[in-house]
Amino acid sequence: MRPIHIIPLSNGSPAGAAPGLEVLEHLASSLARAFRTPCRIRPDMFDVTPAQDARRGQYHSTAILQQMERAVDPDARVLYVPVLTFVFGEAQLDGNCAVVSTARLKEEFYGLPPREDLMRERLVKEAAHELGHTFGLRHCEDWRCVMSSSHGVERLDVKGAEFCKACRKPLMESGYW
Repeated sequence: MRPIHIIPLSNGSPAGAAPGLEVLEHLASSLARAFRTPCRIRPDMFDVTPAQDARRGQYHSTAILQQMERAVDPDARVLYVPVLTFVFGEAQLDGNCAVVSTARLKEEFYGLPPREDLMRERLVKEAAHELGHTFGLRHCEDWRCVMSSSHGVERLDVKGAEFCKACRKPLMESGYW
C-alpha cells in the first residue's frame, strides 16, 4: 500500500505561502481515512516560481506537476498544495502526482467573508478527487460522488466527499480499500 505524501508549495513570498499546518493536518487525516493508507505532510516546501506566468499572474499547474514528478518518491502518491489562482487542481491520470490549489476554494476569492470550515471541506473533496485520478478514475456521472466534475465552487459544494460504489471498485481492486 503506497502512502500519500502532502508537499506544501510556495512561490517564495508570504502571500504565496502554503496553507497552515492545522489545515494540512486536517487534510492528511481526511485523506488517510478516505484512501485507507498512511498520509503524511512532508517538511520540505517546493518553490513553484519557475511555473509562474508573470503576464497572467498565475501558475501553470501542468508545469508544476512535471517539475515535481522528477523529485517524487516513486513509492508514494504525492499531493502538492500550492496557492494557485485558476484551477482547483490537476492530476496525472494513472500517475503519482496531483496538485490542488486553495486560492479558489476560499470564500475571500469571491469577495465573501472567510469561512475556514468551508475551505477545509472543499480542500478535502478536491484533494480526494485529484488523487482519484492518480488511481485511474475518470469523472463520474453520479453528481454525489467525489469524482464528479467540478468547474465551480457551487458544484464542488453540492457533491459529496465520498467515492460512489462504481468508483470505489477500482480502489478496492488496487488494494487501497
